Order: sequence, then C-alpha cells, then structure tokens
Amino acid sequence: MEESRNTMRESAVVASLLRRLGTFDLALITIGAVIGSGIFRTPSVVAQRAHVPALILACWALGGVVALIGAFVFAELAARRPLSGGLYAYLRDAYNPGVAFVFGWTLLFIGDTGGTAAAAVLFAGYFEPLTGLHVAPTLVAVVTLALVTAINVLGVRQGGTWQNVLVVLKIGAIGGLIGAGIFAHPHAASAVPVAFHSGGTLLGALGVAMLPVLFSYNGFQGASFITGETRDPERTIPRGLIIGVGTIVVIYLLANIGYLHALGAAGLAGTHTPASDVMQAAIGPVGARVIAVAITLSTLGFMSTRLLVAPRIYHQMAQDGLFFKVVGWINPRTHVPTVAIVLEGLVAAIIAASGTFEQIVNWVVAPEWAFVVMAAGAVFVFRRRDADKPPPATRVPGHPWTTGLFILTLLAIFAAELLTYPRDTLYGALVMGAGAVFFFVWRRTRAVR
Repeated sequence: MEESRNTMRESAVVASLLRRLGTFDLALITIGAVIGSGIFRTPSVVAQRAHVPALILACWALGGVVALIGAFVFAELAARRPLSGGLYAYLRDAYNPGVAFVFGWTLLFIGDTGGTAAAAVLFAGYFEPLTGLHVAPTLVAVVTLALVTAINVLGVRQGGTWQNVLVVLKIGAIGGLIGAGIFAHPHAASAVPVAFHSGGTLLGALGVAMLPVLFSYNGFQGASFITGETRDPERTIPRGLIIGVGTIVVIYLLANIGYLHALGAAGLAGTHTPASDVMQAAIGPVGARVIAVAITLSTLGFMSTRLLVAPRIYHQMAQDGLFFKVVGWINPRTHVPTVAIVLEGLVAAIIAASGTFEQIVNWVVAPEWAFVVMAAGAVFVFRRRDADKPPPATRVPGHPWTTGLFILTLLAIFAAELLTYPRDTLYGALVMGAGAVFFFVWRRTRAVR
C-alpha cells in the first residue's frame, strides 16, 4: 500500500510544469511573441493610412509608448501576483472567473491563434520565392503550424531553446534590414495626396493607422502566461518584459526609419513587400532571397513562441475547472500541456486557411488589447487591495496618470476601428460573446451535477 502511495506521489510530481526559464528566456520570449510578421508587412499598411512620414513615425513611436506602459503594467501585476496563467490569473483575481474565461476563450478562437495564423500566411507567401517549390500557400501554412506544434510538444526547454535560437537569428536578420534601409540610396518618392480615413480627419487617420501598429506590438503579455514555468517569477518576468519590449521599440523605430529612407512614404505605401524592396534597393536582386530567409526565421520564431506560451492559459482554465479536463493534461514525460498545445495549433491552422493577412490583423487587434485594458484596470484593483502591504519592486511609473492615459488611448483606437471596420470588429465581439455564453452554460451544467 505504501509503495502504491509513493508511486502516486511520484506520478503527481512528474506530471507537473517545471520552472526552467530565466530572465534571458523571458526577454527573448517577449521579443519572439511580438516580432513576427508585423515588421515586414504592416509598415506599408500604416503608410497607406497615415501617408506623411512624420505621422507614420509618430504612430510607431506612440505604439512604442503604449507597449512600454503595457510592459510596466504586466511587470507590476507579475510582481504583485506571480500566478500561473499570468493575464488569465490577473483577470480572475481582479474581477471574476467569467472575465478570465472569456479572455482564454477569445485567445483560443481569434486572439493568439489569429496572430499565429497571420504569421503562417506570411510565411507561406515567401515559401515559393525561397525554395522554388510550387505548393499551395494554404498547405504550406498548415504544415508549418503542424511542425512548430510538434516541436513545442517535446517540452518547454526544447521549445524554449528552439525559439531562443530563432529569435537571436531574427534580431540579426532585422539588424541587416535596418542597415540596408538606412544606407541604401534613397528612392525618389512622389507626393501622395492625403486622403485620411474616418471622415478625413487627422485624428481618424491616426486611429486607423494605429491598428496595424498595435498588431505589431501585440503579444508582450504572453510572457506572463508561463509564470508557472519561470524561476523566481516576481523578478524574472518584470525584467524580461521590460528588456524585451524596450528592445522591440528600438527595432521598430529603426526599421521604419530605414523603410522611409529607402522607399519614401509613397513607395512604402505602394508596396506589399517593403522589406524585399529595401533589400533589393540595397544589394540588388539577391536581396529578395536574403529577406525571404529573414522573414522565414522571424515568422517561425513568432509561431513557435506563441505556441509555447498561449496553451498555458488553456491548461490553467482546465485546472480551474472552467474548461474540458483533458485540455489540462500534462504529459508525464515532457512536462508540457500537450493537448492544449495541439488545440492551439489546430485552431491557428483553421484561421490561416480562412482569411487574408489584413483581415486577420483587423480580427485580432481589438479583442487582444481589450483584455490588456482590463489588465491595466487590475493595477488599480490590486493597489487598493494591497494598500496595507509593502509595494513591489516594480511598479508602473507615473500611475495613475500613465495607466489612465494608456487605457484612454486604447479605447480611442478601438473606437476608430469600430467606425472604420465594423464587420471585423463585430467578428471579435461575437467570439467574446460566444465565450460568455459558453461560460454561463458550463457553470450551470456543473452546478446541476
């Protein structure tokens, strides 16, 4: 009997998440979760909506400020509540389990899987120029997602090491792109008539141009999802987040300066392949192949990081009894939530096969950032609850003013999206609404049992 009990204890220990990730891993996970397809494609979308070089750079700078404040929001939340599931746990404890569930549901059916799918679609578009093989882009996207899913099923250390290597290579490749843009001979760019969106106003143009910018900066919150596998999370996650996001802001600003120098605002707005055009301007036709390699590395790293972090949310939902129990299963050999990882890859593959890059971007932005806004609200909640406790080492600088401005800025951008892309915004709202209905039915069913 005693031997049987010991065996059960050992199995319980084996089938658990392991704390194997440090600050360096978290910084690279943050970079990998944010820098994917965006920097190679969305600058042209921003230029099409903003038109003017100063406004284009202002959008990226404002996005950087928003992302940095967001990083400090999550750094403080991690320092105050180093809980498994990160954002999911913050929403659960600050508000209620229903809000946390809808977040996880939205992440699964559009938020995280949509960003991963967009990266797969972009990767598929560069597959033929890179390899010379004529394969249907949808098939390439789906197979790539399957392979990346398989790698992450092997274990958190294996998945983490794989994504770390890809992120380091990605940073080097983007550094080459930045250098090419800054030192390339500038193209003559004709003036573009400024035909602003949203009623022809500067504020409206800024609002819709910020959508692809926020898409490109989105994902830093993913580092908090793997709190349960992070060593000393109270310190490691804040440091990794701030280092990672700070690096991303510098990379994005330099990349857009390079794009504008090489192509001009009109050239940037008139191309769907700005990175390839810059490299060709710098080093000729071989530049197209070089940038295809860079984009391949970047999108693979992005997909790998997303498939590493997001399934931990679905695992935690199942652990809390809010989702199907099988989703919370941890493989006793690899110590990862295998079913949750496969589920993430499957949904991402379905989305990749059903939408264009631009459409997926519009689907993803509002739902993902809506929960980031709620996380910022959680800072107010936890500060009030923790008033009699010593403050954490990491806090949002300038709170409550910076946090309040962060929330208002995002709400204004959501309003611009609703006015300009009501159908895509409605899709995200429907996914969230379906999650709320599922949660209500789930809780009622469980109560009856």
